[in-house]
Parts: sequence; C-alpha cells; structure tokens
Amino acid sequence: MTSARSVTALIVGAVVLSAGTLPSEAVKVAPDREIAYRTWTSTTDFLSGDRFGTDVTDGALTFGTSTGTTSYVDPFGDGTAKTYDQTSWISPHVSTGFGLTELVASWNATTPPGTWIEVSMAGVTDTGATTKWYVMGRWNSGDDTAAGDIHRTSVPSQGDANGSVAVDTFQAATGHWLDRWQLKVTLYRLSGTTQTPVVRSVGAMASRLPSDKKVAASPLGGAEGMVLDVPTYSQETHIGHYPQWDGGGEAWCSATSTAMVLDYWGAGPTAAETAWVDPSDPDPQVDNSARSVFDYSYDGAGNWPFNTAYAGSRGVDGFITRLRSLTEAEQFIKAGIPLVASLSFKKGDLPGAGYGTNGHLMVIVGFDAAGNVVVNDPASHLIASDDQVRTTYDRAAFENAWVPHSGGLVYVIHPEGLALPPTSGPQHNW
Repeated sequence: MTSARSVTALIVGAVVLSAGTLPSEAVKVAPDREIAYRTWTSTTDFLSGDRFGTDVTDGALTFGTSTGTTSYVDPFGDGTAKTYDQTSWISPHVSTGFGLTELVASWNATTPPGTWIEVSMAGVTDTGATTKWYVMGRWNSGDDTAAGDIHRTSVPSQGDANGSVAVDTFQAATGHWLDRWQLKVTLYRLSGTTQTPVVRSVGAMASRLPSDKKVAASPLGGAEGMVLDVPTYSQETHIGHYPQWDGGGEAWCSATSTAMVLDYWGAGPTAAETAWVDPSDPDPQVDNSARSVFDYSYDGAGNWPFNTAYAGSRGVDGFITRLRSLTEAEQFIKAGIPLVASLSFKKGDLPGAGYGTNGHLMVIVGFDAAGNVVVNDPASHLIASDDQVRTTYDRAAFENAWVPHSGGLVYVIHPEGLALPPTSGPQHNW
C-alpha cells in the first residue's frame, strides 16, 4: 500500500506473517475513550445547515441551482478536463465536549452516471485557529468515465500546521486538537446534464483515545450464545483476481467483509450486476465489492468510508464509528446487526488465526456461550476455502487486537428503518 495511517487508523487489508507471543496478562484500567458520532439524515437535519444551491427533497440533499462550475482533471483519467456544475451544503458546528484528535467521515449517497460528491471537514483548534477544508473523499458509485464518472479517490498531501488526512482519517497535529468541527458536502454533475447526486446522510465519528497498549476484557453484554447467519466468503479464493483493483487475497479483506454483510441483508449485487466477473471466480459479489470500493489514490480496497458508501449505494445505511468494548458490540448482535471490525495483531496474539497482520477486517457475527467472539474472518486461516471463514476467537485476545489498535473501529451496515441499539451515557458513538 502507498499510504499510512496512525496506530489508531491502520492500513486495512495487508496480512503479514510474523512471530509474536501473547501479551502480558497484567493490565491497568483503561482511561476514558472519548468517542462521539454525529449524523445528518433527515429533512430537519439538512435544513439546520447552510445550503448553497442544494435542495432538500424527501429527507435528502439534491442538486438545486448551480452556484458555479469546476474544471476537474481526473488524476487517474486520460488527462483531459471535464466541467461540472456544483452546489454545496455545510453542516452546523459540532462541539464534542472533548478535544478531538481524529475524525472519520462517512456518507450514504446515490450518484447516477456523470455525478459525484466531495466530503470535506474543517474545525477550530485548541489555539483558536480555523482550519482549512480537508477533503475526506471524492466519491461516486460507478466507473463510467465516458459518461463523466470520476475515479473515486482520497486526497493525499493535505498536511499543514493544524493536521493532515491519512487516507480517510483526519489527524490533528501532534500536541493539538479540535474543539469543534463541521462537514461540507459538494455535489457535482457534468455540465449540460440534469442528473443529480442524492445524499441521504452524512456524518462523522470524532475521537480522542488513550495510548493504552492493552485493555481488560469487557463485561459480558447479553449476546452470549447468539450467532447471526452471515454468509462466509474467503478473500484467499480471490488471490490474483483483477490486479487493477489490487489483485484479491490479503488486499480484499475489507471488500470481502462488506460483501458478506450486504448479502446477509439481501442487498448484494444481482447476477446481472456481476456478469462482468470471470465465471470461474467464486463469490463474484466479492469482486464487485472490490471494484466498487477501490480508492485509486490509496491504491486499495480498504478505504473505510468508501466501503460503507458502497453499502449505502445499495439501499442500506452504512457508517463508520468506534466502539469502546465488546460489551457495546454485543448490543448490535442483539439487535441483529453484524459489525465489520478493524484489527491488528502479531502472529500468536490471536490464537487460532494462524497469521499476523498490520491491519485486517473481519465480521463480528456473534458470541459463544462464554462470550468469546464468533467471526467471519475472510483470511480463512490463509486457506482458500469459504468453509474456513467462520471461527471463534478468545474474547480478551480479540478485544486487545481491536480496541488498542484501531480504536475499536467498525463499519455499521443495516437496513433503513432497522433501529440501532439504544445508546447510553453523555457521548453517543452511534
């Protein structure tokens, strides 16, 4: 991979064999994990922001009257410029009550051919400085460049004295933080056309996490013995597939996990949509997922919000957040919602995995009677078989591969209208 994330925003998808031992059992009580999620997803929500040419229709942002044009040269295209009309929307400021050091945005949108969106964030620092707008992603669901689609992309090299963006994660400058933040969504359509992007929701997870390297196993949360029937797909059966989208295998853990959850909800691609896939490829929905989430700047399928945006383009809702513990994760399983979790661990730290990884995605599908974690692990013990995907990992070992390393990051993908579990406490992280 060409880009790096911080210790709490790891590169997703690279499975690396390495030696290691189980961490010491000695553990201190973890400091507070400051996490807050805010979303705009209704007519009332969108009317609370500032609109510049956008309309609010049926609870979503749409293209109203253009406020100008942009000449865009797709950095991964043929070098020619295309002209797009644009409108935008800016959220109210959000104060988290703590100084955030990281932020990940996510969104759900439909982008017909020739349309795309850009999501940006800005904030006010601890010194009172107002930051610039950092681009969190340029996204569309298609790749018909002849019709005006762009190659979806993160934007590198945005760093300045206030912060930077590592693929999909804003990181405040060392020793600093943001006291409040806001999002901007810009809608684009090819000039001379009438199609419109439709943005159903946009939000962000802000966090300030301790630097603890080990956490205590969390209390049981009531989902013991519950396992959701999520289909099992192995990334290993796709090794070498479609090099233009990073060639399958270890690079497709995120796309494979997203494909499993979409099929669980009955929202995966149809046979007609995957007709382009080589018929000898198993689980063509995985190939379709990798193509649809691929970030051409990151050169990989592991851009977190691009995965949830792909899910959102298929009629379900998806967003990125962090959970504080497996106790919280159990509440989603009780609600019938599997979670895609980001982990990192050395070989041996997660007994039974059979590998180590600098960053990997797998699906939490339930818990056994003792509270250990039942997962669909697309690495499938590095064996190219869907039958190797379902496995159970020790609760404490899993929690320590997840919470200290990615900050407990998860994709939450669920049908519209299905209630999320109730939240508690002053900081709502979903």
